[in-house]
This record gives sequence, structure tokens and C-alpha cells, in this order.
Amino acid sequence: MDAEQLFEKFSPMVYNLALRLSGNKADAQDIAQDAFLKAVRGLGELREHSFAGTWLYRITVNVWKNRVRSEKRRSFWKTFSLDRGGDGDEAPALQVAAPDAQVDAALERRDEKAALERALAQLAPEERAMLVLREIDGRSYAEIAEITEKPLGTVKSGISRAREALRLKLNALPDDNGPQ
Repeated sequence: MDAEQLFEKFSPMVYNLALRLSGNKADAQDIAQDAFLKAVRGLGELREHSFAGTWLYRITVNVWKNRVRSEKRRSFWKTFSLDRGGDGDEAPALQVAAPDAQVDAALERRDEKAALERALAQLAPEERAMLVLREIDGRSYAEIAEITEKPLGTVKSGISRAREALRLKLNALPDDNGPQ
């Protein structure tokens, strides 16, 4: 299978997975593009894999996890400002930035889908990936184990923990009926 055939056959699948993992279209497009770039570079590996879809799922999940790790590092450093005031005023050497939009997002919840997306976003990347692959994509435990390169038992327990964490996060969200 050449790169063009790979893209034509699997681009909707890769994009949909990236969209479910990232939660927004712009990031999904970037993730899908990065996944296909990596896939084209590793096209020789495809011959070693029995199923191209599983191979592409693994690449897509790994691209997304790397992006999440990178964003967490960047987000951490953005919360601090080491600049001094430019007008000569002595500003503290270290300032914590204003709270991010997570608090606002919880207050703006209007429907169950939005609440579920926010709760999913709070899961650890590995848990979220396994849960999306199982519950949304309908993959078997064995397929998820192959995609994530984890033992089957780890996948089963990880999905169980992810379901419980998601349940707790959904229960912790405030109701729309007024302040908590």
C-alpha cells in the first residue's frame, strides 16, 4: 500500500479518532496530519503489521499523547511571568497568571455532551485514549492492547479505572440549577 492509498482509505478514521481525543477540529486536523506524516515515513513498518488501521490508530494515539505532554509543559511555564514592569515599577519577579478557562467552561455547561467532553478532557491521556477506543470507537480489548502496546490485563483495568474516574468527574460537575 502506498501513501496515497493509505490516506484515501484511512483519513476519515484517523481524523475522527483525533477529533474524539482532542475535542476540537483544529487540533484534530493537526494531529491527523502529523499522524499521516509519521505513517508515510514509517510505511516500511506497515508490511510488518497485519492491519493498517490498527497501526494508524497507534500512531494517532501516540501523536495525540505527545501533543498533550507538550501542551502541559508549555501551559506550566505560561502560568509564570518572570518579567518586570516595563514602566520602571518594580513588579514581583514571579507572578502567577490568571486562572485558565477551565473554571469558566464548567460554568458554561449547557448540555450533557459538553459535560462529557470536559470530563473526558480531565482524564489522564492513557485512560482517555483507552476509553475513547473502547466506548466510542467500539474496539475490542485485544485491539486496544495492540494499539496502545499494553498487556490485555492493563487495558482492562485501565478502562475500568477510566470509567470510574469519568463517573466521578461527571458527578463533580456543578448543576445548571444555580451556584453550588
